[in-house]
Amino acid sequence: MLRMKSDKNSWPKIPSSEITPESLWLKRRELIALAVGGVVGSGLSTAAQSASRALVAQPGTCSGCVTDETPTPYEAASQYNNFYEFGTDKGDPAKYASALTTDPWSVEVSGHVAKPGTLHLEDLLGGFDLEERIYRFRCVEAWSMVVPWVGFPLADLLRRFEPTSDAKYVAFKTAYRRSEMRGTRSFTSIIDWPYREGLRMDEAMHPLTLMTVGMYGKVLPNQSGAPLRLIVPWKYGFKSIKSIVSIELVDKQPRTSWQELAPQEYGFYSNVNPEVDHPRWSQRFERRLPSSVFNPNRIATQKFNGYEAQVAGLYKGMDLSKFY
Repeated sequence: MLRMKSDKNSWPKIPSSEITPESLWLKRRELIALAVGGVVGSGLSTAAQSASRALVAQPGTCSGCVTDETPTPYEAASQYNNFYEFGTDKGDPAKYASALTTDPWSVEVSGHVAKPGTLHLEDLLGGFDLEERIYRFRCVEAWSMVVPWVGFPLADLLRRFEPTSDAKYVAFKTAYRRSEMRGTRSFTSIIDWPYREGLRMDEAMHPLTLMTVGMYGKVLPNQSGAPLRLIVPWKYGFKSIKSIVSIELVDKQPRTSWQELAPQEYGFYSNVNPEVDHPRWSQRFERRLPSSVFNPNRIATQKFNGYEAQVAGLYKGMDLSKFY
């Protein structure tokens, strides 16, 4: 069984020189416009550059999309990641994910949809209005961050393919490239690649669920799931699958990677619930990055990660200690 490190004594210590100045953060709208209009394009194909120049991210418009909490410094959020395809240490993705080729990139949408097909990256950038949403983001090992993501609602993408009445769940797969992803070649890895995740259809269509192409007004770095990842802010971070290449609408609950590895620890729903302890640690508190042994930045965990008002209705009548 794969055991995740708690890393209680290895929180990143961010020097003051690395923290984004407040004046720069306050100009984030300009940065986002620059990112989708030029900086994003610098890493894309000619077609993608042409499409991206017409896009400007707007503030999130759905209820609860934006928090007034102080964003985590970019260096902490981008250098401390879980992306097992590149290694199990929190610093491995930032070290090794540059090997991943993100252009060209396409996403196949299949299953119970009237119009199955494949979208290329430039189609994604040119077909949706980007929004900035400042979300709380919590990992299961009790560390958390607040990140300004740039993306569009997953619901907007799914509607383009016209889901049928048989679509009850959405299954996702991450890219699987052994030549580029050193973690998939490890003899100690027991994940059945490719990495898989899933949502119930109403979760996928909820306005808080975001398909993300950027963060902090910049294109997503590879270690954070470039070029396209999911963000489901009321669930633990591993539900927000990275580097997506396949989306399939299915009629039965899909098996996910963590369910298969450790079903007694990681359930399908994986909602943040401080009232139910993980078998190996308490969920009642979290450490907000940046954090260290001497400055742990420990705060109380909020149910549904602080989005209870927006999403609790999805689980009315369910025993959340059974359906964890």
